[in-house]
Amino acid sequence: MKRYGWTAALAAAVCAAQLGAAEVDGLAATVGAETILRSDVRNELRRAGLGEDQFDAMRNNLIDRRLIVRAASAQKMTMQEWVIENRIREIVENAFGGDRNKLIATLALQKIPYSDWRQRIKDDMIISAMRWNIVDKYVTATPAEMKAEFAAHPERYRTASKVSVSVETEGEAAPREYLDIRPEDMFLPEICTAIAALPVGASSEWIELGGRRFRFMKTAETASTARTFAEAYDDIEANVRREKSQAAYAAWVERLRADSYIRIY
Repeated sequence: MKRYGWTAALAAAVCAAQLGAAEVDGLAATVGAETILRSDVRNELRRAGLGEDQFDAMRNNLIDRRLIVRAASAQKMTMQEWVIENRIREIVENAFGGDRNKLIATLALQKIPYSDWRQRIKDDMIISAMRWNIVDKYVTATPAEMKAEFAAHPERYRTASKVSVSVETEGEAAPREYLDIRPEDMFLPEICTAIAALPVGASSEWIELGGRRFRFMKTAETASTARTFAEAYDDIEANVRREKSQAAYAAWVERLRADSYIRIY
């Protein structure tokens, strides 16, 4: 982390001016002249469903976001308003059944101003665009890298084991059938564990969830099998690209950090 004299002095002056306003809440970090409050971090933890043990990781995530948005501004990257509105319409359609009032009500319950939420959506789009322009579009998977990945991690390229199950709900007349599924795609972990322990044709004990009782019968099972390199080609390429992209992204963010004045509180 580099500290340039005039930048550090400016940041310190701004922090001192803002400290009075932040005393009750508390500063988590400063990124140049920008502040990240402890409440900012905790709000993000709540939104992500994470606990206080992830505080440091989330603070680092918020620092990285500020750095990337600032880098986008320095490069004159803009996000047109109609593009942002289109993304918001997609979210409202997919998550709230097309009812914008439900979105507003949900934000009100979470005590999040709509303007803050909209800015978060805009920042997400800017960060995604910057990552694509700086990192992802340059990442490729060479044949040698793909062969090395396939040889090193054969377990990643097996077909998924699948089952068919019949689910009986206490008080309902007919069970429901789920055919040729991966239990983890459909059920809670405790149910998956119960299904995995069953031989074909056997039923579980009654399991209580959410005030109701369920019983599961495994009616069929297809075991996992190894795939050839050709059969797994697309997955191998995707995994190599993802791992290279993550490494390149981390290196890029580290360069942004090295060129910035950052203070952790």
